[in-house]
Amino acid sequence: MAFKKTKMDSINIVPFIDIMLVLLVIVLMTATFISSGNIPVNLPKAEGASSENNNLKEVEITINSNGEYYLDNQAVSLEVLRLKLSDMPQDTPILLRGDSKSYFEKFTALIGVLNSINRVNVEIQVEQRK
Repeated sequence: MAFKKTKMDSINIVPFIDIMLVLLVIVLMTATFISSGNIPVNLPKAEGASSENNNLKEVEITINSNGEYYLDNQAVSLEVLRLKLSDMPQDTPILLRGDSKSYFEKFTALIGVLNSINRVNVEIQVEQRK
């Protein structure tokens, strides 16, 4: 049985193009999430919520839907949060953001920490109810 050799004159680039398009989609999706730099939080709605933004340097504390704490987009424990806030000046503005599905127990624990270190310049971010 003899095998016939065939000459290969061209390369099929269709699979290569398919792979490159998939990689392009992955890169674009990743770049979108990285550029936003925000922790996804579904804010609760409240009447009379203020839409003002001041230009003061504030510290942002976020509680996500799993009840995890974030200090300026970095995951921290409640004790580390207490230590870092204790090192900051007393009049540092603090912005609290909590997911509407987060545990109320986590929020009250955070308020307890803020009370124990005498922080009074605290705002809670909510969405304006329409």
